[in-house]
Amino acid sequence: QVELSESGGGSVQSGGSLRLACKTSDYAYRNYCLGWFREVPGWAPEGIAARETDGSTSFADSVKGRFTISQDNAKNTTYLEMNSLKPGDTAMYYCAVAYFGIPGYCYVWAAYNSWGQGTQVTVST
Repeated sequence: QVELSESGGGSVQSGGSLRLACKTSDYAYRNYCLGWFREVPGWAPEGIAARETDGSTSFADSVKGRFTISQDNAKNTTYLEMNSLKPGDTAMYYCAVAYFGIPGYCYVWAAYNSWGQGTQVTVST
């Protein structure tokens, strides 16, 4: 089990920005896929972004062009930069990790098995 620590989130008006942070162990940071998910009550978690071990990123269509991922290697921390937020982005956001051993599978959302504690993002009109 990998420990993850999330921070960030909060409340913002539509069109605003927020940044979420996810800190992991050094080994997990270098060798695991890092995914971002969001969950709305009554719905299954939605995988929205992933960072491969080589630093490449991918995004769900629902956030593509608005959300980006950045990293601070010295802090083993991955950031989800959320811009042009909409009320539909309101959710509990989680980071999670998965180990595949080979690149190119970070989009396999069902494989993520260690999760952060979650942080609430609320976007108002």
